[in-house]
This record gives sequence, structure tokens and C-alpha cells, in this order.
Amino acid sequence: MVGAGLCSAAMKRVIVFGATSAIAAAVAQRLARRGDLLWLVGRDRDKLDRLVASLGSAVVGAVAADLDRTGDSEALVQRGIAALGGLDLAIVAHGMLGDQRRSEQSWSHAEEILRTNLLSPVSLLVPLANALEAQGHGDLAVLSSVAGIRGRPRNFTYGAAKAGLTAYTQGLRSRLWKRGVGVHTFKLGPVDTPMTVDHPKNALFARVDPVADAIVAAIDARAGEVFVPRWWAPIMGVVRRLPESVFQRVSALAER
Repeated sequence: MVGAGLCSAAMKRVIVFGATSAIAAAVAQRLARRGDLLWLVGRDRDKLDRLVASLGSAVVGAVAADLDRTGDSEALVQRGIAALGGLDLAIVAHGMLGDQRRSEQSWSHAEEILRTNLLSPVSLLVPLANALEAQGHGDLAVLSSVAGIRGRPRNFTYGAAKAGLTAYTQGLRSRLWKRGVGVHTFKLGPVDTPMTVDHPKNALFARVDPVADAIVAAIDARAGEVFVPRWWAPIMGVVRRLPESVFQRVSALAER
């Protein structure tokens, strides 16, 4: 355990949930390079071990866990806080795209998508928010998606979960700001990662490194809700306002 008294003013104690995802791993690398202390949680033990090895002494501990087991979330949060000797920043970065067509035929798959992308993050945010509120400082960073802005036939189950997550963090941000706690919601566009390996790529796909840079910069700036990359803000502003009669006739939006 690293006691709070051992941390310099500039050093942050950070928990990363979903640490083995490409974006979260890149964010963790940037935090480690600047001297932050990290406690990592990921599903895949082998990937987690490789990430820990690459980050070196910045890692205080790492746990392989299934974050869909929402009943374990509070104990997991408390374990991370104890290992770090306190908490300055928590990053909730796990998620899954799932199979949209399958989710339309199978409730169990739809539930899996909703659990991973909405219920699981909220099960972590409840104890995290309470801990930071009690101490009166700290930050929560949550990866959401532009898919939550408008339901589209190609990914509306995933989009519904992300819309719920974005709304939850909006409420959390308003609840906690008077206590000095920052809540940062990242509305990510598609990123070229292993999660999107089977998706045809186009010019709107971002690369991991610039996305990670933008996330760290926005956390440091204590930004609230951020589109990453920023070009998604005007794009989705238009998409969100399109009348449904027009939206349904735009093949890029309303087709599979």
C-alpha cells in the first residue's frame, strides 16, 4: 500500500477500470510517464500482465476481474482506494459493441450489451462518487460514445446504453461540482482499435494516440463533456437535430 503522505502534490492516485482496452492502456501510459500511481483492473489476465510490465513502477497493483459482476463493484473500488492510499482520479473505460442484429433477436445478448456499457459503469460510479464526495476533491472520467446521441439501426442497443451513461454522468456532474469533484464525459467517435477491427474504416475513424492525448488534456483542464475528436461536436449537432422524416432517408445514418 502506498500511503497518501508519500504522494507529491503533483502525483495523482488513479484507478483505471477496463485498463487493457487500447484507449485506456494509452491513457495509463501517459499518466505513468508523468509520475502518477496506478491501480489497474482488466478482464484479460495476460493483457493486464503485459500492460503492468510496460508501465513499471507506476503500477501499485493490478486485478483481473469481470466488471459485469456488478455485485463485486463496491468491494473492488474500496480495494483500489486502499491499495493507493487514497484516490484522486478514477477512469471508467470498459465497454463492448456487441452484435446489433443478435441483440434484436436475443434478450440475453441485449442485456449483455446494456450491462457492460451502462449497468457495470454505474455500479462503479456509485461508490466512486460517494468516496470523492466525502473527501471533497477528485475526478471521475467516463468513456461514452457519440452513438448515444441518436439511435441508428446499426448500433442502437449499444447507443441506448451509452445514452444512459452520458445522462447519468450529466446528473453526477451537477451533483458533485459544489463538492469540488470533477466528472468528465468523453463522447468518443469510432477509434481504430481491436474492438472495431471488423468494422470498415473511413476518414472519421480516429487513432488511439491522439484520442488518449485529448482525454488526458481534458481531464487536466477539468472539462465536463467532451467530443473526441472534437470534429464530432458539429457533426452530431446536425445529426441530433435532423427531423426523423429526413434522418430515415439518409442512408449513411439510417441503414445498416
